[in-house]
Amino acid sequence: MSENVMFDKRAVRRSFDRASSTYDAAAVLQHEVCRRSLERLDFIRHQPARILDAGCGTGNAWKGLGARYPAARIIGLDLAPGMLRQAGTTVSWRQRLMRRAPLAVCGDLERLPLATGSIDLAWSNLALQWVNALPQSFAEMRRVLAPGGLFMFTTFGPDTLKELRAAQTDPDGHRHVSRFIDMHDIGDMLVGCGFADPVIDMETFTLTYDDARAVMRDLKSIGAHNAATDRPSALSGKQWLAAVERKYEVFRRDGKLPATFEVIYGHAWLPAPRLGPGGKPVIEIKAVGRS
Repeated sequence: MSENVMFDKRAVRRSFDRASSTYDAAAVLQHEVCRRSLERLDFIRHQPARILDAGCGTGNAWKGLGARYPAARIIGLDLAPGMLRQAGTTVSWRQRLMRRAPLAVCGDLERLPLATGSIDLAWSNLALQWVNALPQSFAEMRRVLAPGGLFMFTTFGPDTLKELRAAQTDPDGHRHVSRFIDMHDIGDMLVGCGFADPVIDMETFTLTYDDARAVMRDLKSIGAHNAATDRPSALSGKQWLAAVERKYEVFRRDGKLPATFEVIYGHAWLPAPRLGPGGKPVIEIKAVGRS
């Protein structure tokens, strides 16, 4: 999810396919955000029968979702088949025996291959930053949710990787780190897509590294490559990398280099239709004034 940047979805899929075997070891932040977001469900009164884990990755939310909603059917959707295969290795033999294993579906968050009104809880942890049109993805979540359904998500905000972005300033105009959307704009988008009672808040995490290459290695290990359609066609050379390392050094504190991540938490509801005395939906008709 970036401003004025379009992602090459094939490049995104390739990156996450290649990272499927290294993702869990490097995704410390992603796992922690997932855990904290799952804890927020404990304060929300909702009993979904069908759950969509949108952008499920290696299935790090499946255990927590299953523990909270043991009777629910979980559908794990991801753009990268390799991630879905890796997620499948976490399913226990007992789940398979009882036919309670999550259903794995390969698909795009902007074109969900699910029926309208078929989901009660749409859940997404740190995946929406990879869509090209966030309102389109929100509209798809709204479409697949049943009335009274809950949409709960996390994504990254504008301060994410601000140090690396500053260090990778490129005179040729190419952007090496995506820019992310502000939480207030995200709230407006939710309302614009028909969601009700949106709640948005933010938390900042700072990871520390010995050097700039370690930051980039971690990003590569989780599949976070530059997948913008206007990315440079040639690989960045040693001279460019040396310049990034030099520029990053201005942020060193107490012997470590910081990497900031602004995490946005959000949830909103799909309103149930208003019903009249006879149980039929109420259709509001607004009068148009004459000039």
